[in-house]
Amino acid sequence: MLNLDTHILLHGVHDTLAPAERRSLAADLWGISAIVLWEIAKLAQLGRIALSLDSPRLLHALDRVHIWPIDLEICRAAARLDFRSDPADELIAATSIVHRVPLVTRDRRIRRSKRVPLA
Repeated sequence: MLNLDTHILLHGVHDTLAPAERRSLAADLWGISAIVLWEIAKLAQLGRIALSLDSPRLLHALDRVHIWPIDLEICRAAARLDFRSDPADELIAATSIVHRVPLVTRDRRIRRSKRVPLA
């Protein structure tokens, strides 16, 4: 299973992934942190994306995606990260650590981490 950062999920829904990302995602199951849903809702509310949580394309993709809840263990792991970013990115990265699943992200701060397993 792979843990997808918000922007990777959105690129997957819109079929705008880079070739390497497409290959990686095609070969495995997808999961997301619950905070990704909140990020999508906020991005839509702010007008930064046209997709909403009620979009048929997104709902179809979410039918095939595992959603990990934010729990105490993930919050503890987020506090021990070796980088600082926005709280949502930290929770997404911590989800990969706790559940031992590689994270698919383009975020440079996260990609420089020595603790976060990356795809």
